[in-house]
Amino acid sequence: MEKTITLLIYIHAFFGGIGLITGLGSIVVKKGGKLHKTMGKLFSIGMLTSSLISIPISWMPNHENILLFLIGVFTIYLVLSGQRALTFKTKTNANWVDRTISGIMFLFSIVMIVFGVYVLINNNSNGILLLVFGGFGLLFSVKDFIFYKKLEKPKMSWLILHLGKMNGALIASITAFFVAGMGFKNLVAWILPSVLGTIYIMYWKQKVKPNKVNKTS
Repeated sequence: MEKTITLLIYIHAFFGGIGLITGLGSIVVKKGGKLHKTMGKLFSIGMLTSSLISIPISWMPNHENILLFLIGVFTIYLVLSGQRALTFKTKTNANWVDRTISGIMFLFSIVMIVFGVYVLINNNSNGILLLVFGGFGLLFSVKDFIFYKKLEKPKMSWLILHLGKMNGALIASITAFFVAGMGFKNLVAWILPSVLGTIYIMYWKQKVKPNKVNKTS
């Protein structure tokens, strides 16, 4: 059993490394170019595979890790919804796939928040993680449904959604990498990727926001 777990951890780390490298690479190369699209696909494959493997690992004997589980679930949602955002370049209405992804995240977030409160009441600090991830998941999924209801979507809104979700997934992977190397209680490992990533997301949102596009078109 232990050999199987070790093998899964190596596979998880391998695909996570691919996702991390290609994710950082997609930031550097020209947006929308062939290389960017290729790196984006590799990033998605790497992060989805790594995250899917991390979920069962996080519940295996002697390897229980609530952080690994939460980042895995959250990353899967961000990557899937980030990729689905690209489809809104040519459509205005969300289909059942879009709503299912956001709906599952919404329900899972409610469970995380409720369980997080219960865990905190029982003096377990893991409740804070559950509340943080549950809160962000609830916020993002609700914003998804608000976006889906707008039949007339602003120009380039699909790109803003795509950038936000995919960069969010990259932030999650970088945070997991830092926390694994620097320790769970290291505040720098938790805060630095989020701060830098948020600044980067805000920069690109300003660069492609609809009113700016309209002025230059």
